[in-house]
Amino acid sequence: MIDHIGVHVRDFAAASRFYDAAFAALGSSMVMTVPKEYTGGVQTAGYGREKPYFWITEGAPQTPPVHVALAAGSRAEVDAFYQAAMAAGGSDNGAPGLRPHYHPNYYGAFVRDPDGNNIEAVCHRPE
Repeated sequence: MIDHIGVHVRDFAAASRFYDAAFAALGSSMVMTVPKEYTGGVQTAGYGREKPYFWITEGAPQTPPVHVALAAGSRAEVDAFYQAAMAAGGSDNGAPGLRPHYHPNYYGAFVRDPDGNNIEAVCHRPE
């Protein structure tokens, strides 16, 4: 249903470090940048696998911050996401663990990015 989503980031370099680490833990990476002449002079980068599905763009962050949940293939990927995101400048918003109030196998972790956005990794598989 959703093809891609994006957030604005105040400090593009800090956000890139955060998202480079967080996406690497989920088997994704920065796959595309767009030249400034097409973006009104701001830096833009897309993350994904073959195509970008999550974009960061230099600019004033959204108010209030957004919540984005990223699919993880395993609970170990959720754990790796959390550790990588925290080490790259994120702040804790919910350590990895089961969230049975959503459903019995909902395993997620929540980290605030450098701009306060609530970035989650979630695995729905039983393990």
